[in-house]
Amino acid sequence: MQSTLSNSEFSQTSSRALPQSIPGRFVIAFAATLFVGACAHISIPLPFTPVPLTLQNFAVLLIGLMLGPVTGFSVLALYLAEGAMGLPVFNPQGVGGLAQIFGPTGGYLLSYPFAAAVAGWAFRSIRFSSIYVRAAFAGVLATFIIFSCGSLWLAQLLHLSASHIWTMAIAPFLPGEIVKVAAAAGLATSLHRWRRA
Repeated sequence: MQSTLSNSEFSQTSSRALPQSIPGRFVIAFAATLFVGACAHISIPLPFTPVPLTLQNFAVLLIGLMLGPVTGFSVLALYLAEGAMGLPVFNPQGVGGLAQIFGPTGGYLLSYPFAAAVAGWAFRSIRFSSIYVRAAFAGVLATFIIFSCGSLWLAQLLHLSASHIWTMAIAPFLPGEIVKVAAAAGLATSLHRWRRA
């Protein structure tokens, strides 16, 4: 039953879903970076901040939850490498390449491997009776990392006060992040149940 699944059984079920061969894992990793890039292009610029609304965070959470901490970190590191090389994987409002990584949204981008790793670790390690609650809690932890790194980076880069950072980099995005965490947790829970079936 879902409520009695141990952490070790949970981890074994999750790891069995990943291909065991190196080519298979590479295909999964590359496909995951394409997914993040596609979500990055679902982007709405906002007039009062250099940070756009995108679905990137949703992709990062889902990848961490589904692929685990090590693979999740590796996928998002590969994603950053692709963007740094100039591939069009970042949100289209930015300049692309290394300049985008070191621009106003750089803190968010650089946090992604760590956020995915934390989401994957928490989903597999922290004990809750409900898999959905476990996934949602993991998503909240990962989102906290993304927003902390992103807002601190933006504050240092643009020399902004805490109140400006709150209105430019945090508050406008919180309702959407709640939806993204809930959606990622729901998908991760459903896919995990399907794997066990």
